[in-house]
Amino acid sequence: MRAFCLTLLLFALTACGGASHDKLNVDQAFVRLSAVSGNPSAAYFALNGGPTADRLMSISTPLAIRAEMHDMKMAGGMMVMDAIKDGVAVPARGEVKFASGGKHVMLFDVSPKVAVGGKMPLVLNFASGAKLETQAEVIAAGADAPGHHNH
Repeated sequence: MRAFCLTLLLFALTACGGASHDKLNVDQAFVRLSAVSGNPSAAYFALNGGPTADRLMSISTPLAIRAEMHDMKMAGGMMVMDAIKDGVAVPARGEVKFASGGKHVMLFDVSPKVAVGGKMPLVLNFASGAKLETQAEVIAAGADAPGHHNH
């Protein structure tokens, strides 16, 4: 019985200690700069849905001329990149990842002020009118995502 109570307590603490789903939020944001100056860079992050479903409609930053959401998909045996034109559904209390090889944000004409080791502000705009701002860590082309290491 005691082991059961400890297990139950541990489960309750784990459930409370994870990512907060009390409100819509963004985390793990980073920007990978292009290896070639003038080519688009890419932004990645995780979106955690709040108590109600919403839809991510656009992303902007003052440090790039244009930001577009794209998705990588298999089509005819090849990986194809398509622009996301109608937004991305964010389920209530769900998670949507923007990651290499999947959904991502292409950043066109990034300011020369943006440097590896710095931060880049991203503003996420939702259908509900909500706006989330985050500071994305800037990493070099080919670098591991922050918090991840290749072995």
